[in-house]
Amino acid sequence: MALIGMNVAVFVGVLLWTRDSGALTGSITEAHVNFGLSKDVLAQPLVWDPGNGDPIVTEPGGWYRLVTSGFMHFGVIHIALNMYFLYVLGPLLEPSLGRARFLLLYTASLLGGSLGVLVLDQGALTAGASGAVFGLMSAAAVGLWRRGINPFSTSIGTTLILNLFLTFFVGGISIGGHVGGAIAGALCATVMLAPGHKPMKAWATYAAPAAVGILSIVLSVLIVNAV
Repeated sequence: MALIGMNVAVFVGVLLWTRDSGALTGSITEAHVNFGLSKDVLAQPLVWDPGNGDPIVTEPGGWYRLVTSGFMHFGVIHIALNMYFLYVLGPLLEPSLGRARFLLLYTASLLGGSLGVLVLDQGALTAGASGAVFGLMSAAAVGLWRRGINPFSTSIGTTLILNLFLTFFVGGISIGGHVGGAIAGALCATVMLAPGHKPMKAWATYAAPAAVGILSIVLSVLIVNAV
């Protein structure tokens, strides 16, 4: 609920800051340019003209975007869908992980999604919590599998496959963000959601998401600097 509150607060903050009604319908605003993510905007200065005669020049190397982009959304429908899935998936995972590890899983998935954007997306400005949400979805599926339950016999597996299908076949969706988040979440869950008869050391359940998050940041920097 705290994460949902943060995302909603950022969305409302963008509306109040920009005073741009386009933020409700999915338009790119000044806030999206300043806090969204793309490989191009990290690699080189870009000029964006909002049409008011006051162009915005971005600075390269704004690595904060790896995180801030995960709290920005393009319109009401975008944030509503992501927050719905977070609202559904959170109660499935947080009780077994605890708040600290759930937050680590969410953060690692978010950073994995940002890495995916830099690897697969073609320079378009991206934003949204969907990378983190896909990480939670794939983590839930892996958690079921680790416990001997076929995730595709449940709504979790079906929802994951359906959303991956939409990712690849519906335009305007960040393929890299969704795939990167899903991979990061699955890697974390392999350790974090091990079955009771094959338990992992407690420290490993904290170290796994931390390692995935750090590796995502390092690879993101290397990819952008290699341009």
